[in-house]
Amino acid sequence: MHLLSPKQVFRIVSILEAITWSGLLLAMGLRYLAQQEVPFFFAVGLAHGFVFLAFVVVTVIVGLNQRWGLGRIALVALSALPPYVTIVADVLLERRGMLAGGWRTEATDDPRDAHPLDRFLRWWLARPWLLATVVVGGVVGVTAALLVIGPPGG
Repeated sequence: MHLLSPKQVFRIVSILEAITWSGLLLAMGLRYLAQQEVPFFFAVGLAHGFVFLAFVVVTVIVGLNQRWGLGRIALVALSALPPYVTIVADVLLERRGMLAGGWRTEATDDPRDAHPLDRFLRWWLARPWLLATVVVGGVVGVTAALLVIGPPGG
Protein backbone atom coordinates (compact mmCIF):
# COMPACT_ATOMS: atom_id res chain seq x y z
CA MET A 1 0.00 0.00 0.00
CA HIS A 2 1.25 3.47 -0.88
CA LEU A 3 1.22 6.18 1.72
CA LEU A 4 1.55 9.07 -0.72
CA SER A 5 0.05 9.69 -4.14
CA PRO A 6 2.16 10.64 -7.18
CA LYS A 7 0.97 14.24 -6.74
CA GLN A 8 2.03 14.30 -3.09
CA VAL A 9 5.46 12.80 -3.78
CA PHE A 10 6.06 15.23 -6.64
CA ARG A 11 4.89 18.20 -4.55
CA ILE A 12 7.09 17.33 -1.57
CA VAL A 13 10.21 16.96 -3.70
CA SER A 14 9.47 20.09 -5.78
CA ILE A 15 9.05 22.15 -2.59
CA LEU A 16 12.23 20.68 -1.10
CA GLU A 17 14.05 21.59 -4.30
CA ALA A 18 12.84 25.20 -3.99
CA ILE A 19 13.81 25.31 -0.30
CA THR A 20 17.34 24.10 -1.04
CA TRP A 21 17.56 26.69 -3.82
CA SER A 22 16.74 29.33 -1.18
CA GLY A 23 19.50 28.02 1.07
CA LEU A 24 21.99 27.93 -1.78
CA LEU A 25 21.14 31.47 -2.92
CA LEU A 26 21.42 32.73 0.65
CA ALA A 27 24.78 31.01 1.15
CA MET A 28 26.07 32.37 -2.17
CA GLY A 29 24.92 35.87 -1.23
CA LEU A 30 26.62 35.66 2.16
CA ARG A 31 29.78 34.31 0.58
CA TYR A 32 29.80 37.20 -1.90
CA LEU A 33 29.12 39.83 0.77
CA ALA A 34 31.68 38.41 3.19
CA GLN A 35 34.24 37.96 0.40
CA GLN A 36 35.20 34.67 2.04
CA GLU A 37 34.05 31.10 2.42
CA VAL A 38 30.81 30.65 4.38
CA PRO A 39 31.08 27.71 6.83
CA PHE A 40 27.76 26.10 5.87
CA PHE A 41 28.13 26.63 2.10
CA PHE A 42 29.31 23.07 1.48
CA ALA A 43 26.43 21.53 3.46
CA VAL A 44 23.83 23.69 1.70
CA GLY A 45 25.32 22.90 -1.70
CA LEU A 46 25.41 19.19 -0.89
CA ALA A 47 21.76 19.24 0.23
CA HIS A 48 20.74 21.12 -2.90
CA GLY A 49 22.61 18.72 -5.16
CA PHE A 50 21.06 15.69 -3.45
CA VAL A 51 17.52 17.10 -3.70
CA PHE A 52 18.12 18.17 -7.31
CA LEU A 53 19.02 14.59 -8.24
CA ALA A 54 16.08 13.24 -6.24
CA PHE A 55 13.75 15.64 -8.07
CA VAL A 56 14.96 14.39 -11.44
CA VAL A 57 14.45 10.73 -10.41
CA VAL A 58 11.00 11.45 -8.92
CA THR A 59 10.06 13.34 -12.09
CA VAL A 60 10.96 10.32 -14.22
CA ILE A 61 9.03 7.90 -11.98
CA VAL A 62 5.95 10.13 -11.67
CA GLY A 63 6.10 11.03 -15.37
CA LEU A 64 6.17 7.38 -16.41
CA ASN A 65 3.37 6.57 -13.98
CA GLN A 66 1.26 9.44 -15.29
CA ARG A 67 2.14 8.55 -18.90
CA TRP A 68 3.71 11.87 -19.76
CA GLY A 69 5.71 11.89 -22.96
CA LEU A 70 9.50 11.86 -22.87
CA GLY A 71 9.62 15.53 -23.84
CA ARG A 72 7.40 16.53 -20.93
CA ILE A 73 9.42 14.41 -18.50
CA ALA A 74 12.63 16.10 -19.70
CA LEU A 75 11.09 19.59 -19.56
CA VAL A 76 9.78 19.05 -16.01
CA ALA A 77 13.15 17.62 -14.91
CA LEU A 78 14.87 20.69 -16.37
CA SER A 79 12.56 22.91 -14.30
CA ALA A 80 14.93 22.22 -11.39
CA LEU A 81 17.72 24.22 -13.05
CA PRO A 82 16.38 27.77 -12.51
CA PRO A 83 15.43 28.66 -8.93
CA TYR A 84 11.82 27.97 -7.90
CA VAL A 85 10.58 26.75 -11.29
CA THR A 86 9.78 23.33 -9.81
CA ILE A 87 6.93 25.07 -7.95
CA VAL A 88 5.67 26.55 -11.22
CA ALA A 89 5.89 23.12 -12.86
CA ASP A 90 3.92 21.57 -9.99
CA VAL A 91 1.15 24.18 -10.27
CA LEU A 92 0.92 23.86 -14.06
CA LEU A 93 0.88 20.05 -13.95
CA GLU A 94 -1.84 20.03 -11.33
CA ARG A 95 -3.98 22.57 -13.23
CA ARG A 96 -3.77 20.35 -16.31
CA GLY A 97 -4.71 17.26 -14.31
CA MET A 98 -1.36 15.64 -15.03
CA LEU A 99 -0.74 14.66 -11.41
CA ALA A 100 -4.19 13.16 -10.82
CA GLY A 101 -4.68 9.53 -9.88
CA GLY A 102 -2.76 6.93 -8.00
CA TRP A 103 0.16 4.65 -8.65
CA ARG A 104 -0.33 2.16 -11.49
CA THR A 105 0.59 -1.04 -9.68
CA GLU A 106 -1.68 -3.38 -11.63
CA ALA A 107 -2.27 -3.97 -15.33
CA THR A 108 -5.53 -2.77 -16.88
CA ASP A 109 -7.17 -3.29 -20.27
CA ASP A 110 -5.13 -0.38 -21.61
CA PRO A 111 -2.83 -1.81 -24.33
CA ARG A 112 0.02 0.38 -23.08
CA ASP A 113 0.11 -1.74 -19.91
CA ALA A 114 1.58 -4.59 -21.95
CA HIS A 115 4.69 -2.54 -22.77
CA PRO A 116 7.84 -3.87 -21.02
CA LEU A 117 8.58 -0.45 -19.49
CA ASP A 118 5.09 -0.35 -17.95
CA ARG A 119 5.50 -3.86 -16.54
CA PHE A 120 8.92 -2.91 -15.12
CA LEU A 121 7.47 0.27 -13.57
CA ARG A 122 4.53 -1.64 -12.05
CA TRP A 123 6.90 -4.18 -10.49
CA TRP A 124 8.81 -1.38 -8.72
CA LEU A 125 5.68 0.59 -7.80
CA ALA A 126 4.20 -2.52 -6.18
CA ARG A 127 7.23 -2.49 -3.84
CA PRO A 128 7.32 1.15 -2.68
CA TRP A 129 9.76 0.64 0.20
CA LEU A 130 12.20 -1.20 -2.03
CA LEU A 131 11.83 1.49 -4.71
CA ALA A 132 12.39 4.26 -2.15
CA THR A 133 15.47 2.47 -0.81
CA VAL A 134 16.93 2.01 -4.29
CA VAL A 135 16.18 5.62 -5.27
CA VAL A 136 17.71 7.08 -2.10
CA GLY A 137 20.70 4.72 -2.36
CA GLY A 138 21.19 5.61 -6.01
CA VAL A 139 21.00 9.34 -5.34
CA VAL A 140 23.45 8.97 -2.44
CA GLY A 141 25.80 7.01 -4.72
CA VAL A 142 25.64 9.56 -7.53
CA THR A 143 26.08 12.42 -5.04
CA ALA A 144 29.14 10.68 -3.56
CA ALA A 145 30.60 10.10 -7.03
CA LEU A 146 30.09 13.77 -7.92
CA LEU A 147 31.82 14.79 -4.70
CA VAL A 148 34.82 12.65 -5.62
CA ILE A 149 34.89 14.10 -9.14
CA GLY A 150 34.72 17.63 -7.75
CA PRO A 151 32.90 20.83 -8.68
CA PRO A 152 32.41 21.96 -12.27
CA GLY A 153 35.32 24.03 -13.47
CA GLY A 154 37.73 22.55 -10.92
